[in-house]
Amino acid sequence: MPGHELKPAVPAEASPGGLSRGEAERYSRHLILPEIGREGQEKLKAAKVLLVGLGGLGSPLAMYLAAAGVGVLGLVDDDLVEESNLQRQVIHAVSALGRPKTESARARILDLNPYVAVRAFQARLTSAEALDLLSGFDVIVDASDNFPTRYLLNDACVLLGKPMIYGAIYRCEGQVAVFDARRGGCLRCLFPEPPDPRFTATCGEGGVLGVLPGIVGGIQANEAIKLIVGGGEPLIDRLLTLDSWTMRFHEFGLAKNPSCPACGLEPAVTGLIDYEEFCGLKKHGQSPRAPSISARALKARLDQGEPLNIIDIRLPQELAMGRLPGAASVPLARLIRSLEGLDPARETVLVCKKGEISETAILELMEQGYEGRLLNLAGGMNAWAREVDPSIPVY
Repeated sequence: MPGHELKPAVPAEASPGGLSRGEAERYSRHLILPEIGREGQEKLKAAKVLLVGLGGLGSPLAMYLAAAGVGVLGLVDDDLVEESNLQRQVIHAVSALGRPKTESARARILDLNPYVAVRAFQARLTSAEALDLLSGFDVIVDASDNFPTRYLLNDACVLLGKPMIYGAIYRCEGQVAVFDARRGGCLRCLFPEPPDPRFTATCGEGGVLGVLPGIVGGIQANEAIKLIVGGGEPLIDRLLTLDSWTMRFHEFGLAKNPSCPACGLEPAVTGLIDYEEFCGLKKHGQSPRAPSISARALKARLDQGEPLNIIDIRLPQELAMGRLPGAASVPLARLIRSLEGLDPARETVLVCKKGEISETAILELMEQGYEGRLLNLAGGMNAWAREVDPSIPVY
């Protein structure tokens, strides 16, 4: 995986204990803290932490770990900064729109703390290079937003004997845990099987309260610091959950599963696999593709007065962002379960935010034997907003 490292921009003139005078002044509040002290700060300076994902969780993680003085921060992300990111991804700014998130985050980190070395990887992590990449870091932090990456990181960490700090957010809820197969269970002990991708929504589809990633990412950063300095009580074999809307925390005890295929007594995971396939995304995603129609083609047919049946399967609150003329609102689960709104005698177009969930719904209906003509609005409402009706926001 291509990447590069930026060395500290401030001369590190050594002072007793391995910290320069500038570093001692910067980290003085840590140095007088009994839980950290000079020894702990030196451990932070010597540490190498890899952050996978620079979105909502990765933003506070990167800034707090950089501010704390972690010596080397690895950043992995293949995405570009978009307008809708700025509601929660606080490491990025308007000036970074359209730029790679790794580039935006790297600039912000070095502006915050030039004593930190940044290794940026503008790519999606895959099984081909994961072991080589992760082997160069002490602590791995999962700040991703998808199950293939989470299982990939988990299996790689188990094979390498490294701790992984897990975090997840959705709407107003969050979860944090520390998985270290040397001292407890792993992700597969908690989630033996990935969820059905047909009914798994992301933050981009279900929404997320803007401050929630800051809370959860801050907790992940706290866990990373404890692991590095060797203090406190890490969330090993504990799952911490948060409902930020009611502001209630709950803790659940976890246990190592002796039959776990990754960290159990007789592990079956001896190498990394195709995690897209493992999580069912290839079966239910790109192949086979559902029949589709472009936004412009749909607009042309509607203008000609064709009697198309249009069903919008987005959440009710999403409809306020804009909707197609004459579209009926039928939530996904109800559509699949009862075929509500479908008429085999009429050609039906399914609509979602980006065209992905509606495509999956069509494939599921076809598997069930539905015989009517179904079309997916390619690109969903966002494509309609870009290509047909600019008064509707892209979200």
